Amino acid sequence: MLLAKQALASALCVSLAAPYGVWAETPARTAAKRLAYQAGQMQGDQRILHALNRFTFGPRPGDVDAVRGIGLEAWFEQQLHPQALDLSDLNARLAKYSAMQLNEEALLARFPSNALVRQAIDGKITPPKDGVDHAIWADAIARQQVKREEKKQAEAAKAAQSGTMTPDAAPVMASGEAPATEALNQAALNSLLDLPADARLAQLTALPQPVLDATLKALRPIERVQLVAGMAPEQKEAVAALEGPERLVAEELIAARLTRELYSAAQLQEVMTDFWLNHFNVFLRKNETMPYALVSYERDVIRPRALGRFEDLLEATAHSPAMLMYLDNAESMGPDSFVAERAARRANAKKKAPEGLNENYARELMELHTVGVNGGYTQADVTEVARMLTGWTLERPQRGGGFIFDADRHEPGTKHALGLKWKEDGETEGRDLLHYLATRPQTAQFISRKLAVRFVADDPPQALVDRMATTYLQSGGDIAEVLRTLFHAPEFWTPSLYHAKVKTPLEYVLSAARASDVQIDNLRPLANELRDLGMPMYGCVPPTGWDAKGATWVSTGALVDRMNFALNLAANRLPGVTSAWTMNDTSVGTMISTGAPTPENEEARLEPMLVPGGLSETTRAAVLQQFNQQMTQAGAAQALNASVRPNLRAMSTQTERQDQVLAGLLLGSPEFQRR
Repeated sequence: MLLAKQALASALCVSLAAPYGVWAETPARTAAKRLAYQAGQMQGDQRILHALNRFTFGPRPGDVDAVRGIGLEAWFEQQLHPQALDLSDLNARLAKYSAMQLNEEALLARFPSNALVRQAIDGKITPPKDGVDHAIWADAIARQQVKREEKKQAEAAKAAQSGTMTPDAAPVMASGEAPATEALNQAALNSLLDLPADARLAQLTALPQPVLDATLKALRPIERVQLVAGMAPEQKEAVAALEGPERLVAEELIAARLTRELYSAAQLQEVMTDFWLNHFNVFLRKNETMPYALVSYERDVIRPRALGRFEDLLEATAHSPAMLMYLDNAESMGPDSFVAERAARRANAKKKAPEGLNENYARELMELHTVGVNGGYTQADVTEVARMLTGWTLERPQRGGGFIFDADRHEPGTKHALGLKWKEDGETEGRDLLHYLATRPQTAQFISRKLAVRFVADDPPQALVDRMATTYLQSGGDIAEVLRTLFHAPEFWTPSLYHAKVKTPLEYVLSAARASDVQIDNLRPLANELRDLGMPMYGCVPPTGWDAKGATWVSTGALVDRMNFALNLAANRLPGVTSAWTMNDTSVGTMISTGAPTPENEEARLEPMLVPGGLSETTRAAVLQQFNQQMTQAGAAQALNASVRPNLRAMSTQTERQDQVLAGLLLGSPEFQRR
């Protein structure tokens, strides 16, 4: 079966690497290529599907009918005004992530980072003295103390081996060392699990720390479910935090975002939130405080401004703790600032040390955030911009403090950057700089092209980019207006662009889950799939963000992984992610009289559900061929083609397996992998 998948993926790779590959060729598309000089545009449902594929994370069942009912133009205008949409269903789903509503300081106080835990061990801060929060801190402190001791012993043993320490001085483990702490016995555990939710949490957190840690590690899956049964979201979070508060925050951050992208009615806002999180990229593991900073970065900085003015978004990111930490501007210090001079005096240095100036943010501000790499700036400009932004730092960053301007760290004097003279004016220097960069024609071009690559084509028409840039400048950088220009552009509706963009792993996983209308009780498997597909959430290390162009994501190996995901999703092999493919109205009498559905009939039933735009005849034939190969290899072909009256239970099982394989192959088809 692996060889069959590799062969299928190779065919997919050929198809996806070119605008119209072997599988994707249809007479209509051939004509569209051949008559590209004509001014024809997409019509009817094709326009709706095109818009849904570009401005959402993929259509869900019923979306085409809903858009058709209100009209495509009205639907798009609704998407540009997310505040007017009904998000009650989404908010109900998000209620389980109550920690995601806390500010960074409160989040760290309840769910401490490892950095804060070490400070508590060193006596620099005082952890909570009682209650659930005390148990969370105590458990985290115990784990860090064990790590410290293990590190100390490893270093001592290494020193002894290298000869820098005598063997007698190295720590020796006693031969009769005490056994590891035991978890609660089964009777005591059962007694705890039988308690009401409030009492259960109170007794759990009252356990001595070693017993608590051992008990949590020893729980079976069914016991984990029983442990949190009936608990409020805050209580469930507390139980999860007992096994790692920093991990809890990171997992909830990812789960809440996936929930929004899967279920929000404000799909364009979520697509644009993803766009800006990538444009203003911040890496989750930059330091131990970053997961906490990212909660506010996404919730308070990016999402509310995703369809607003670019300048407002630029300034908000520049002031955000996440960006100030990620690109190190919080550490930047003017070489001639008061703090630098004081440091030089303390070190008895003969000259002031220039190493305090950090140029990372200044460089990326221009290269990646505004004017672009060809925006006309020089290395000297980077240095001067970095000087202008000194003093932009954080108050107590490890404890969740926000932005402050520290005049003692700011570089004094006039700066000369981007052909202009900037008088010394404290924080206002930086804010004036951001305004200047946000209003440059080069920025208008850079942002417009990047939006066009995301929504139109990997190599978008320059005439369209120019019109978008003009709208940007005329509207003061209003992103909604720029998107309107894109939406109403004839180039956007060119037939040759239909299904012309390869989905990124995030777009692929989300669109497959949405199209399948899956019931999701656990989002961790989807996050794991994104990691395995090479696009972990918040996992892009360089500030460039993920590439939106298809060539980055097309290879035989990557497409084998996609096919595996599609088949696992369809077969309900992802824990907590389930879907139903069989017909709900299949009666016993119908099954007896007609026999099991044929692969051709079931493919015809599933295709419009999963690929509303339809497959080419070539793709359909390849799907059925691969289906027959897989079912034969599984030993199911004889049961599916039996002419005798089958056992109804066996027939139902075989039909379900058949539908799962067909659904997986459809989700792996070239047409589905394009948007």
